[in-house]
Amino acid sequence: MAVPLIFKTIEESGLSSWIRDSPSIFAYWFILSFHAIGMGLLVGASVVIDLRILGVARDLPMAPLKGLYRVIWTGFWIQFASGTLLLIAYPTKAFTNPDFYIKLTLIGVGVAVMQMIRKRVFNDSDLSDSAMMMKGKTLATWSLVLWAGAVTAGRLLAYTYNFLKYDYRG
Repeated sequence: MAVPLIFKTIEESGLSSWIRDSPSIFAYWFILSFHAIGMGLLVGASVVIDLRILGVARDLPMAPLKGLYRVIWTGFWIQFASGTLLLIAYPTKAFTNPDFYIKLTLIGVGVAVMQMIRKRVFNDSDLSDSAMMMKGKTLATWSLVLWAGAVTAGRLLAYTYNFLKYDYRG
């Protein structure tokens, strides 16, 4: 498999080397921790909405859950920023791994489904909780499946790569 030279160029950059090799608490460990916090916000808030739509915690009114979309988007942007930095640290590892593309696809579809839930379930303030649940059940089920898949694919990235760095075959 031919690995593009651009990966080597990125890996040799100062930022990439610092993220990967620095003993600073603000390097790889911090960025990875920030990525996990973003995942907790994005996926956690999405799961709360999904489970409520599927009938968990029926005493909790549905309408206020629309406010969780701020948390979802905060988590998304934290993950985007931290994920970009993690990608700069190990571009060869990510871009040569089919699991990376599966993860990104699941995240993209998961975000799209959450937006569909927002439009169908939360945009009509005249709907009762039961009507909101009926309109969102299928989407909420798919959302749970997509987020479980994205989280799993993300965790597998640490174990399924063929190349850690350019020209590395370990």
